[in-house]
Amino acid sequence: MTTPGAATPPDAAALARAARRRRLIPRLVALDAVLVAAVLVVVLLVTLPGGTPPLPGASGTGTATAGATPTPTATPGPPQFQLPSGNIACDMTAGGVTCTIASETFTPPPVANCEGGSVGHTVVLDAHGVSVPCVRGAPSRVGGQVPVLDYGGTSTVGPYTCTSATNGVTCTTAQGVGFRLARQELVTLP
Repeated sequence: MTTPGAATPPDAAALARAARRRRLIPRLVALDAVLVAAVLVVVLLVTLPGGTPPLPGASGTGTATAGATPTPTATPGPPQFQLPSGNIACDMTAGGVTCTIASETFTPPPVANCEGGSVGHTVVLDAHGVSVPCVRGAPSRVGGQVPVLDYGGTSTVGPYTCTSATNGVTCTTAQGVGFRLARQELVTLP
């Protein structure tokens, strides 16, 4: 018989429930910490500046017009893409950008010791700046397997941002170093 006011001893089921609660609380705290960290990473990725300011001559409306470079959109593009014309394709990594052009009419810069190779079909932007390497063979038009970066769209990987426009592709670092590549010209920026 139980004395009034005396505590009753817990049964085995109550002890098991209490043990489960003690194990569950640290797990929930750890899960909350992981979720908060994930939210912070997403917020940082979204709010860090990744785009470049509009280039001179940009329309400022985000629409492509002949002879103007559109203002980059906020939607990130793929790390490998082609322009809608299919003449230019770029591959972006955190280490740099390599763009190829199948058909160009500009005169490429000379490259020493480039016998048997071609210059002007490939442009590279990396930590060393812009280079136009000697490559064997000219690239062909890009096929349907590479995503298209619509005119006015941007793609950013690491410190590199490329913008697609009707007058070619412009790829730069956050400091504005880079190039604009089009069928008619290759221009290095600052």
